[in-house]
Amino acid sequence: MKKVLMPLLMVVVLALIPFIGVTYAGLDYFFGVVMPYTAAAVLVAGFLYRMIDWLRRPVPFCITSTCGQEKSLDWIRPDPIESPSKPWHAVIRVLSEVLLFRSLFRNNRAELRQGPDLVYGSHKWLWLAGLVFHWSLLIIVIRHARFFFAAMPAPIDFIDGADRFLDITVPAFYMTDAIVLMAVSYLVFRRLQDARMRVISLQTDFFPIFLIIAIALVGMSMRYVTKVDIMPVKALAMGLMEFSLDAPSPIGALFYVHLFLVCVLAIYFPFSKLMHMGAIFISPTRTLLNNSREKRHVNPWNKPIRFRTYTEYEDEFREKMKKAKIPVEKE
Repeated sequence: MKKVLMPLLMVVVLALIPFIGVTYAGLDYFFGVVMPYTAAAVLVAGFLYRMIDWLRRPVPFCITSTCGQEKSLDWIRPDPIESPSKPWHAVIRVLSEVLLFRSLFRNNRAELRQGPDLVYGSHKWLWLAGLVFHWSLLIIVIRHARFFFAAMPAPIDFIDGADRFLDITVPAFYMTDAIVLMAVSYLVFRRLQDARMRVISLQTDFFPIFLIIAIALVGMSMRYVTKVDIMPVKALAMGLMEFSLDAPSPIGALFYVHLFLVCVLAIYFPFSKLMHMGAIFISPTRTLLNNSREKRHVNPWNKPIRFRTYTEYEDEFREKMKKAKIPVEKE
C-alpha cells in the first residue's frame, strides 16, 4: 500500500501548496506567472536534452523488433509493416503504433491454470483503456488551446463542438472529461487488482496517474461546480503566450491549484517514463529497417579489421580444399 499512499499523499500536498499560497499569502503572481514560465523552460530543455542524448547513442546493429517475414528472395512474400525494408514502411509502422497502439492491440494475457497449463487470452481492455485515455487527453489539451487565441481557430472550434455535442448540462458537458477519468481509473484498478502488476509497479508509476486524475478533477470542478470566470484566465493565458510579466487578475485559488499541478506534471515529464511520448519516434526497435541481408552494420567502436573475400580465402586454402574434396570455384 505504500506504493499507492505515498504518491497519493504527494499529490494532495502539491495541491495544498498553491491553495494555501494564494488564499493566505497572496502568491498569485508566483503561481500564475513564475511557475508557468519555469515549467515550460524545464519541459522544453529537458525534452530536448533527453532526445538529443538518445540520438547520440550509436546503434550499429539492426535491432528492430519484428514479427513478420523479412524481405529476402523475390518469390517469398515479405511483410512490409512488421518487417520494414524501406523507410516509408518504418514510417507507417511507427504511426500505427503512435495513433492506434498497434503492438498493445496484439498483447496477450498469460495465465497458469491447473495441469499446469499456460493459457493465453486476449487482453483488449488494456488496449482500449490506453487508446481512449491518450486520445481523450490529446483532445482536452487541444480544447484548452482556445485560451491562447483571441478568436477561436476553426479546427479547435470543431473539436470543441464535437466533444460537447450532447449538450446535456449547463455549461455543456465534455465527453472527454468523463472518458479520461474512466480510462485512467481502469489503469489504476488494473495495477491494484493484479498481483503481478502490484509487484512490478513503483511509486513512480502511480504518481503521474494520480497527478493527472487530480488535474482532471480540479478542472471539472472549475467548470461544473465552482464556475470560475474564464475571462481573466484567457487574459492570463494570452499574456503568457506574449511573454508578458504583468500580474494576473484575481481568478481564484482553485484555478491556481489546477495550473500548479499542470506545471508540476510538465516539470516531471522529461525525467519520467512519460518520455515514451518522444522516445517512440526514435526507438531503434521501431524505426530501424530490417535489412541485415542487404546492408552490413558495422560496430563503430570496434577496431577496424580487414575482411577477406571468398576468392582470397580460396586462393589460400585451395589445395587443402581439394584434398578434403570440397568444391572450389577456381581449379
